[in-house]
Amino acid sequence: MSAANLKAQVVFATITGNNEAVADLIIDALEARGVTVTKSEISQTEPEELKDYDLAFVVPYTYDEGSLPDEGLDYFDDLADVDLTGFVYGLAGSGDTFYGDLYCLALDSFDEQFQKTGAKRAGELTRINLYPTEADQATLTKLADEVLAKVGQ
Repeated sequence: MSAANLKAQVVFATITGNNEAVADLIIDALEARGVTVTKSEISQTEPEELKDYDLAFVVPYTYDEGSLPDEGLDYFDDLADVDLTGFVYGLAGSGDTFYGDLYCLALDSFDEQFQKTGAKRAGELTRINLYPTEADQATLTKLADEVLAKVGQ
């Protein structure tokens, strides 16, 4: 399947704007490859909507001591009930390395939750320290390419 025929959803949660910037860089990379992208804030999105797309990215922040975003708890909980067998997703998020082992821990939680749905993760969990830099842009573009490469496999 050509990337030009693909539809992607990018779901994000942000407090400071950093994660929306991460989401926007992923969207830029996807759109540059001809993918049709829908961007949505996590509290305004239902996991069931993923079935309308060929691939997705979730971009959550990690709050306090490794907690999930409060506004994303319903999405997270409901995600486990959706059958996404074979669906391809990627995960990226901004955090603060100040938190050490808790840095971007929401990515790990979302990865475990997606695994319960039968979905397939492409690429690494992509952790961005604070606001994305030019180097992070290259990393996020690589992630987008890895996810696109796995769609249809």
